[in-house]
Amino acid sequence: MQEPTVKHSNNWTIFTAGSFAVAAIMMALGIWNLEASFSAKGFYAMAAIMLVHTAVTLTKTMRDREEANKFHNRLEDAKTEKLLMDISKPEQV
Repeated sequence: MQEPTVKHSNNWTIFTAGSFAVAAIMMALGIWNLEASFSAKGFYAMAAIMLVHTAVTLTKTMRDREEANKFHNRLEDAKTEKLLMDISKPEQV
């Protein structure tokens, strides 16, 4: 049995992309207007980029693990269903 997949609407996708863009611009402007040396601004910028990168990587890893578990569970369900069908068949002599 195929489980329904969750599909996001175009509006939701645009909203999330826009939210990310606004947050990135706000972070960049905040670092740009920071009263610190150029090297300190560079370290803040690198930290912000690394934080975004690791957040995306963590999210992808968690989603991949969930999808793998779903696939494994579907395989186990199929094996169990086949076993039950084999057991319920009347023996032919």
